[in-house]
Amino acid sequence: MTESVVTAAPDATVREIAELMRERNVGSVVLVEDGKPVGFLTDRDLTVSVLATGRPGSDAAREFASSPVITAEPELTIQDAGELMVRHGVRRLVVMAGDELVGVVALDDLASSGLVSELSARVTRAALPDFYFHARGG
Repeated sequence: MTESVVTAAPDATVREIAELMRERNVGSVVLVEDGKPVGFLTDRDLTVSVLATGRPGSDAAREFASSPVITAEPELTIQDAGELMVRHGVRRLVVMAGDELVGVVALDDLASSGLVSELSARVTRAALPDFYFHARGG
């Protein structure tokens, strides 16, 4: 789990989020409102959903964030974290201890567990539309 989580308000602009990512050298930001995670925004979200579509940097971050945020408790095992990612088709979990945001677990964090290749394939399959997995040939 990465304990230093970068957060921002959902009404921050995507330009502000991009600048925050650059300043803090991170690839993701948790959007928090009233102390609760309400969205998750990655550098890939900014590239694919904002830049590639020509959207202005003044748009609100909440428009491009993944939501709802899938949360986990700090006591969750690596295996259970991986299963939760697969079940919800996500690559990151926000870790909450009660009402406090204490970290983020990314699929990359599970690399040392030996589960990563299996989980990566399963999460990718769960996250992508079925048309990417059609039968080839014939």
